[in-house]
Amino acid sequence: MEKLKYPIGKLNIPTDISSELLTDWISTLERFPERLQKLVENLSEEQIDTPYRENGWTIRQVIHHCADSHHNSYTRFKWALTEEKPIIKTYFEDRWAELFDSKTAPIQLSLNTLKALHAKWVYFLKGLTEDDLNKSFIHPDGDEEVGLKENIGIYAWHCNHHYAHIQQLLIRKNWL
Repeated sequence: MEKLKYPIGKLNIPTDISSELLTDWISTLERFPERLQKLVENLSEEQIDTPYRENGWTIRQVIHHCADSHHNSYTRFKWALTEEKPIIKTYFEDRWAELFDSKTAPIQLSLNTLKALHAKWVYFLKGLTEDDLNKSFIHPDGDEEVGLKENIGIYAWHCNHHYAHIQQLLIRKNWL
């Protein structure tokens, strides 16, 4: 069950984040929408509505979740650069995934969102200075300070994490 929930392992961000690692993470963000599109482009509606694990989200919900989550993250970057250590707004991702649009909307809506959002996000990230990258925001769960460098890593992991959820399902079902 743990392997199905965390197919690439749990999040592990190093404390020392090199410029090479940042470049790799930004590259992951840049490639994610196209990789995801290619992974799911030939799936039927029935396949898209298959959960990636027992009691897990469907492929449709995972894709809509990625668009929602990444949109929130992009906004958090903007807050961190325009306010002094802002306290961000969290959201109940599990509840968002249960909303009708997450359960029924065509996945192409979120695939298009991810393509546009990631293009803008990556352009933005590539233009940040070292001073910008050293800024942070406060996550209200435990008042944890999250640095922008760390957050880039979190979302690179998030891309690979959810990509692997879908990919592993396709492999198990012999749909690849």
